[in-house]
Amino acid sequence: MTKKASKGKAAAAPAEKMNKSQLVEKVAEQTGLTKKQADEAVSTMLDTVVEALRGGQSVGLPGLGTLSVKETAARTGVKPGTTEKIQIPAGKKVAFKVATTLKGNL
Repeated sequence: MTKKASKGKAAAAPAEKMNKSQLVEKVAEQTGLTKKQADEAVSTMLDTVVEALRGGQSVGLPGLGTLSVKETAARTGVKPGTTEKIQIPAGKKVAFKVATTLKGNL
C-alpha cells in the first residue's frame, strides 16, 4: 500500500501505457497512411519536439499541453542509504503543463 493510500485516499489503478508502435498504428488507421508513412510522421514529430526542447524552446501541443525546459538550482541532498550530504549540481528538466481543455475532460 502506498503512503497516499494509507492516508485514506484511494490509490489510482495503474494506467496502461501506449507505446510508439501502438501510436503509429492508431495514426495509420485514422489517417489512411501506411504504417511505414505513419511511423515516419510520428518519428519526425517526436524528433522535432526533442530538437526544439534542446534549443530551449517550449512546445505547445493544442488540446494536450505545453512542454518546456526548466532550470534546476544546485542543492544539497542526502545520499540514499547513508546520512552523507552530497552536492547536487544545477541542471535542466523537462516540464509539462496540461492544457485546461484536457484537464477538464479527464
